[in-house]
Amino acid sequence: MIQPGQKVEATRHFTHLLFELRDHLRQFMQKKFRENNINLTYEMHQIMASLWRKDGINQQELADLTLKDKASMTFLIDNLTKRGLVKRTEDPLDRRSKLIYLTSKGKKLGEKVKPWVEQLFTIASKNFEINEINNSIRIIEKMRDNIKDS
Repeated sequence: MIQPGQKVEATRHFTHLLFELRDHLRQFMQKKFRENNINLTYEMHQIMASLWRKDGINQQELADLTLKDKASMTFLIDNLTKRGLVKRTEDPLDRRSKLIYLTSKGKKLGEKVKPWVEQLFTIASKNFEINEINNSIRIIEKMRDNIKDS
């Protein structure tokens, strides 16, 4: 029989492990960037990864995808622009909004980074069946929704 508090403690441990996993993901990518002399932070990589999946999206959509606030997003996009990896263009449907596009340099970087991301998630998913991963996704989505709905 489950004791009071066991479920809470198991949930706390589970979420702590998620944070620990995120830190290891970050460290893996930062190590690859250092080894290859790529001047990119993990936060910048998150924005680039979103653009590699879907180029030409507005700043708010990028903020939503990367879970960043507006001020952080502006700072990160400014830095990516200075590095020549992205450019801002006016949204033809809304002049107040800017669309963020990859430059050719940004696209080339994506081709270089893609194998590392594949390697990272191949390592992370080692010894798991797809149904185990999908079940974990459902659990995390339920936890997220429980908190969002409260």
